[in-house]
Amino acid sequence: MKLIIQIPCYNEAESLPETLVALPRQIDGIDIIEILVIDDGSKDNTSDVARRFGVHHIVRHRTNRGLAAAFQSGINKALAEGADIIVNTDADNQYEGRDIGKLVAPVLAGEADIVVGDRGVRDNAHFGPFKRLLQMLGSATVKRLSNTQITDAVSGFRAISRSAAQKINITSSFSYTTEMLIQAGRKRMAIISVPIRTNGAIRPSRLFKSIPQFITNTAATMIRSYAMYNPLKVFVMAGAGLFLLGALPIVRFIWFFINGEGQGHLQSIVIGGSLMTLGVVAIMFGAVADLVGRNRQLLEQTLERIRHLEDKIDRGSIVSLESQQRTAPTKSRKKSA
Repeated sequence: MKLIIQIPCYNEAESLPETLVALPRQIDGIDIIEILVIDDGSKDNTSDVARRFGVHHIVRHRTNRGLAAAFQSGINKALAEGADIIVNTDADNQYEGRDIGKLVAPVLAGEADIVVGDRGVRDNAHFGPFKRLLQMLGSATVKRLSNTQITDAVSGFRAISRSAAQKINITSSFSYTTEMLIQAGRKRMAIISVPIRTNGAIRPSRLFKSIPQFITNTAATMIRSYAMYNPLKVFVMAGAGLFLLGALPIVRFIWFFINGEGQGHLQSIVIGGSLMTLGVVAIMFGAVADLVGRNRQLLEQTLERIRHLEDKIDRGSIVSLESQQRTAPTKSRKKSA
């Protein structure tokens, strides 16, 4: 059983050593532990630090592409390197490395596809009151949208089984945390939370510059992700709302018309008719989007099958190589004899 711990990084040369030192080198049930650093276009010597500390794999982006892209690059690399379980953690040592064993245990036991580390937001001493409120509100929203029971939706400390990683395709340009859960929830994966410990922040977050920006980007990611997997529901609800809104001025006009005062209220018909037309168009867009969504699901299934085939080919190549290595000494001995 092979575990790869991936760490997305951007200008983390100072904090990365402490994070790497805290990572476990041995976990019950795991045969091999390797570390993967994704250097997302850092302007410092993050990659050099990773090499000095013996990191097994380094993926470097030429430019800063964002946390979501770095996460997806890490997943792709970890799968290519044969990871059975992938753990994602942050480079700022926010998460306690010794708790990685707690994250992977449910995956090893076959109880979960994805395990999210719960920081205990409500009682976490490292979070201020406003941050606690935002985290709890965001987690409650994601919990509803993804139909899961996750209590800390934006925690980046999570373990992912190989089969689950093969099904996850992050498209957001901001963060992977909420989109991943919405995808996984809609794909009926088994997702659970486990309590984990955290360390105090050593620097401000580099993911966002201000709280309003974080709220805006996170909300946009949630809406986009939910609409991607439930387009018909989203567009039908929006269309029905517009249709009903347009019906109000129409009813208003009919009321005045019955009472002989309809001549001065023709604008109600124009406004109402326009809104009802927009509602019908929105519903039609929903039908088209649903068909596109079905096609996307087929493409995702095709991608998943390709990844499974790559696994079989890679494993077949490894078995063939090992067989050749075993037979080579035998042939050499026969020749010498």
